This record gives sequence, structure tokens and C-alpha cells, in this order.
Amino acid sequence: MVKAVIWDFGGVLTTSPFEAFNRYEAERGLPKDLVRGINATNPDTNAWALFERNEVSLDEFDRLFALEAKALGHDVPGKDIVALLSGDLRPRMVEALRRIGERLLTGCITNNVRHGSGAGMARTEERAAEMLQVMGLFKVVIESSKVGVRKPSPEIYLMACEALGIEPADAVYLDDLGINLKPAKALGMRTAGFAAAAGPVGSRPWKARSSPSTSPVSTRRRMAGSTRRRASSPISTSPPAPRWPPITARSCRRAAASST
Repeated sequence: MVKAVIWDFGGVLTTSPFEAFNRYEAERGLPKDLVRGINATNPDTNAWALFERNEVSLDEFDRLFALEAKALGHDVPGKDIVALLSGDLRPRMVEALRRIGERLLTGCITNNVRHGSGAGMARTEERAAEMLQVMGLFKVVIESSKVGVRKPSPEIYLMACEALGIEPADAVYLDDLGINLKPAKALGMRTAGFAAAAGPVGSRPWKARSSPSTSPVSTRRRMAGSTRRRASSPISTSPPAPRWPPITARSCRRAAASST
């Protein structure tokens, strides 16, 4: 039985930063997907990963990313890339979120950085206000830059489930990147992916689809201890949502897909 829908933010509720990366590359005569390629190299220890876990400052990220780009023969300051992260809201997707939230618990897991305003990394006060309204639709918001864990680490998905008071098998997880859907599925969640203008480096664009849940009890038990140890991490919550009769992963996907 589905009790909750957990959403990715960038690339689902907003336009994908990959689109902004490609525009930046085209304007500067850089190879297409250079930025994504840099971010996909040593994905757990590179500048991008450190910044999303809030392990380095903006200035440190700027220097480290520039060194990674230089190693590939290009001049790309990290601060240039950070300025591209905040996408535009997709109003129809926001409406889909609103409607789903009338029936189910909703949560958000976002890989973000300490830059701009709020979880959506807004660049202006007006944009920040819009993002804040959308974030208010979620019962729980998990930000990588606050909890020190990022997708696709299984721990961050378990944090969301614990904060929502559910088991992974009770949730549908939505994301535009297959690499982020795989651990959710392994934990027992149903998953729904959305095709985007660009997918993860080295893979095909992710087609809209849903998957049945699995029940990897050993995986959940293995991660449960570390999740409890992080229970004091700053996780945004809103008042409890009503528990309406559940809907299926397919109907969640259909509602969101029809809104794009």
C-alpha cells in the first residue's frame, strides 16, 4: 500500500540544471556535457560531491572544480557552475504535487548546496519566495547540504522514510535520474522515472516507468543504525498530512507525467 510519494526537486519540479550546463558550454565553446563529465568523475570524492555534502566552502569548491576542469584542458571556474543550479519552476508539476499531497504524504530529497536562498538555491528574493511556497507543500524536506549525505546513498532515502513515519515499501520515489532511482528500488520503494532533456553521464535518457517494490530486509537493517544516529540532523517538517486512501505508483507517474 502506498502511503507517501517522495520527490526529487531539480529536474522534476524545476527545469534541469543539465540544460543550463549545456547552454553555458555552447556559449563558451566548451565540449557538450563537459560539466556533467567532470561531476561524474570520482563521484563520491570530487568537488561536486564535497560541496553537496557541505564539506567544502564555496571558495574551496570554486578552486577544486577549476582544478578538475583544468585537468581536462579547460578553464571553468566552479562559481560559474553554481550560478546555474537554480532552475525554473514547472507550474504543472507543482500542481501535480499539490493534488497528490491531498491524498498522500509527500516528501522531498534534494541534493543541493549552501548557495543562494533556501533549498531551491534561488538567486533572487522573488524566486526564493516561489520556491519557499513549493517547499511548504512537502511534509518533509531532506537537503544533502544540511544532513551531510547525498543521493544515491541509501541512507538519505531512509532518512526521508523515517521522518515520514513509513517503511520504504510504503513509498513511491520520483526522480529524473536512473542512478538515484536504483537505491530507492533496492530499499523496497516503488520508483517512477521521468525523461529529461539530458540523463546521467554515460547512460541513456531515463524513460518514464514504474517498478514494483522489493523487500531487501537486510539492506534496511544495515542502514537503520546509521539513520538513527543522524536523527538529530536538521530535517524540515510541516504539520502532519491527512492519511487518505493510497494510490498506485502508476497513477502517481501518470498524474505527474500528464502535467509536464
